[in-house]
Amino acid sequence: MTGDDVVAYLSSAGLLDRVAATPGEVGVTEVTAGNMNRVFIARGPLGSLAVKQAPPWVQVVGPEWPVDPSRIRSEARTYERLAERVPDSIPAILAFDESRYVLVMEDLSDLDVLRDVLVAELAPGSAADAEGVATDSGAFAATAGIDFADLGAVVGRFVGELAASTSRRALGDEGHDALIELAANPELCRMTLDVVLDEPYRAHEHNHWHPALEERVRALYGDEDVAAAVAGVREVFETRHEALVHGDLHSGSVMLGRRDGAQTVKVFDPEFSFVGPIGLDLGLFWANLELAAIAASALGRHDVARERYSAVRACWDAFARSWGDDASLAAIEADAWRFAGVEQLRRAVGFSHAADIETLPEPARAEASARLFDAARYHLLTGEPTPSAPAAPVGSLADPAHPTDQHRPDQHRPE
Repeated sequence: MTGDDVVAYLSSAGLLDRVAATPGEVGVTEVTAGNMNRVFIARGPLGSLAVKQAPPWVQVVGPEWPVDPSRIRSEARTYERLAERVPDSIPAILAFDESRYVLVMEDLSDLDVLRDVLVAELAPGSAADAEGVATDSGAFAATAGIDFADLGAVVGRFVGELAASTSRRALGDEGHDALIELAANPELCRMTLDVVLDEPYRAHEHNHWHPALEERVRALYGDEDVAAAVAGVREVFETRHEALVHGDLHSGSVMLGRRDGAQTVKVFDPEFSFVGPIGLDLGLFWANLELAAIAASALGRHDVARERYSAVRACWDAFARSWGDDASLAAIEADAWRFAGVEQLRRAVGFSHAADIETLPEPARAEASARLFDAARYHLLTGEPTPSAPAAPVGSLADPAHPTDQHRPDQHRPE
C-alpha cells in the first residue's frame, strides 16, 4: 500500500464515509515514524482515520531485513483484549484486514509521541518555561506540561489490566495454554532476543556508542557478572509465560495530549505482544522514563529529572492495584528492573539509541551516556532501582538521575 492506495482502500472497505462523502475530498499524509510499519492519515470534511500496514520487512531498513507481515495479527489481537479492559488507554480500532495486513484505527495526530515531548522539553531554543512546560513541541506541550503521576498511572493500569485478564489465574490452565499458542510471536520475539539480549554484549556490526563509553564497552564484553545476569533475563523472557504483554512499551509507544481540557494518554503499537513475563513491559517503560530523567539531569535540570522519574513510582503503584496479587509483586518488580537494565544498555551501546540522549549537546551527552550505562548495569545485576530518593535535594547523590559510585563498571555485583 502507498499513499495513493489509501483512499481506494477505504472505499472498498466501506470506511470512506467516516472521512468524506467522495474520494476527491480526502487528503492522505504518510506519518511513518516507527521502525516496523507504514502509517497513513486520511483526512476529509467528515473526520480522519489512521491506516497502518505491516510490510514484509522492517520498514526502517527495507527488503534486506525481511519480516513476516502477519505480525500485525498479534497487534490486532492485543488491541481486542485491551478494548475490553482499558479502552480509554488505546486507539479505537475500526477494522482489521488480515489479508492485507492492515489496521484502520482512530487518528491520534492531535496527540504527541511521549519521547518527542520529552526531547523537545530540553531542546535548545525550546526550553521549558518556569513551570517546566515545553513551548514548541506540539499541540500538547504548547498548552500544558506532562502530568507524570497520571502518565505513570495510565501505563501501570494498562500493564496491570492486560496481565490480570490474561494470566493463568484468570483464564485457567486450558484457556491460558490456548492463549500462549494463539499469541505466539516467534519472529519478533527472536528480534528482541537478538537486538536487546544478545548483540549489545558482544562485538557486533549493529552496535555503536558514545566515545565516552569506550572503556566501559570493552569491559562489558568480558564482564562475567553481566553475562550471567543477561543469561538469566533471556531465560525469563523465553520461559515465563505469565500473561499477555505489549512487548515493546517504550516512550515511543505512548502518545499524550489534551482532550476536553484533560490529559489523554494512549498506548499503541503492541505488535511485539506475546504471552511472556509481566515485568517486561514495566521495565521497558521505566527504562525510558529514567533515561529521560538522566538527560534532564545532565543539563542541570534536576527538577525536571525528578518529575520524569516520578512516573516510575506512579506506574508501579497503579500496576499493583490492577494486578492484585501481592505475593508475586516482589518477583515482578525484580524482573522489571532487570528488563530496564537490558533496555537501557541497548539504548547506550546497541542498535537503536534514544533521542533523549542522542540530541543532547556536549558535554551533557557524554555525561548522560555514562550515567545511562552505569544505571543499566546496576539494574541488570541487582534487579533493583538505583539507590535514590525521588524527593532528594536537587543535585544530591541520591537524585534518581545521579548514579552513585555503586554504579561504576568495575564494581562487583552487590550481595
